[in-house]
Amino acid sequence: MFTKIHRLSPEILILLSFALVILTGALLLMLPFATYAPGCADFRDTLFTAVSATCVVGLVVKDTATTWTWFGQAVILTMIQIGGMGFITVTILFAIISGRKIGLFHRILMKNSISAPQIGGIIRLTGFILKAVLVIEAIAAVLMMPFFISNFGLKGIWYAIFHSISAFCNAGFDLFGTRENYSSLTTCAFDPMINIVIMLLIIIGGIGFLTWDDVMKHKLKFRKYHLQSKLAILTSALLIILPAIFYFCYEFTRTTWGDLTLSERIYASIFQAVTPRTAGFNTVDLSAMTPVSRAIMMVLMLIGGSPGSTAGGLKTTTIAVLLLGMIASFAKKENIEILGRRITDSTVRYASTIFLMYVTLFSVGGCIISVADHVSLSRSLFESASAIGTVGLTLGLTPGLGMVSRTVLVILMYLGRVGPLTLVYASHASRVQNISKMPVENINVG
Repeated sequence: MFTKIHRLSPEILILLSFALVILTGALLLMLPFATYAPGCADFRDTLFTAVSATCVVGLVVKDTATTWTWFGQAVILTMIQIGGMGFITVTILFAIISGRKIGLFHRILMKNSISAPQIGGIIRLTGFILKAVLVIEAIAAVLMMPFFISNFGLKGIWYAIFHSISAFCNAGFDLFGTRENYSSLTTCAFDPMINIVIMLLIIIGGIGFLTWDDVMKHKLKFRKYHLQSKLAILTSALLIILPAIFYFCYEFTRTTWGDLTLSERIYASIFQAVTPRTAGFNTVDLSAMTPVSRAIMMVLMLIGGSPGSTAGGLKTTTIAVLLLGMIASFAKKENIEILGRRITDSTVRYASTIFLMYVTLFSVGGCIISVADHVSLSRSLFESASAIGTVGLTLGLTPGLGMVSRTVLVILMYLGRVGPLTLVYASHASRVQNISKMPVENINVG
């Protein structure tokens, strides 16, 4: 594997690595002992499930608990773990463990895979990520075991491990279908331990590996963090606190939720603010929420988590850069400055490109689903946002969609995980860069 890999660009390798995991997982799920039903599962269903698991989305066309056996669930969980950490990161970690020498090209691959700022120290950072992931997932599984064992017996041990990895990787797959198909966490909506642990896993998994490294090295000395970590923490905090306040003060004060106690309203408000970033679990019936609340959820799904994390979406830093650019424009400042640092024009250009690509894919995908399956545009856009943001939240639309709409969701999930820019860079990888420049001419915008 390591002899000819340098002939391909890092972007192409990232695309191929995810495709390889997806295809392998889809074929394994077709094995007769992967499903409870006799015979082999339909390839269309296994492919959709494999894409959703590898891209850590959580949208499903078959209920995970009642369709797949322990083997099938193990295959899905393996794809979730690999997808959350990145196939290239996992592969090179095995190379490090086996004692192989890691060259410059492979270090570049690792840097791109986890969105690290530089190649220096990448081996140490990757080793730290592996240890941290295993420790966090193990602790969370142990904390949730009492609940799962008391409700499901000894198989609750497996349930605790499954939900720990699924939540940390921001995947949104669940095994509560034995109680009610496609129910997610609604049957244990207000259990304190499940709520708190799942939310912490989502936040920690989605905050970014570089942020973990900063916290471990500098503790609470916020001023010493990288600017990326600072923006990720501040933006994430705002994107949790503000929607939670809105849901508490508006959504869950409606008569629809009149049977909720004060503590249940608090849990529901915070969870529905956390889960779109990009976990896919839900503790209430999303179809019962108002259009305004669902619209806010769509925005949160599109934004997603932070760079170099298990989450997808536009990323918190992308939105932060665009907002800072807007503020700088209003103030008629030539440069974007924040926390004693200046953000380059190229960063702003990339952020604008990513934003436009996500919004375009989200809009076009939603329109195609609406036309193909004759459903309302708002519901179609919700599923589209969930797919491109690799979230997994649904209004119950996905299982009943036709092949055209399912294909659209598969494409959106794949692009949402690898990143639209990765696809663009991969298609231009072999082209010779043109260093000549055209004459400048200004135009008025806005």
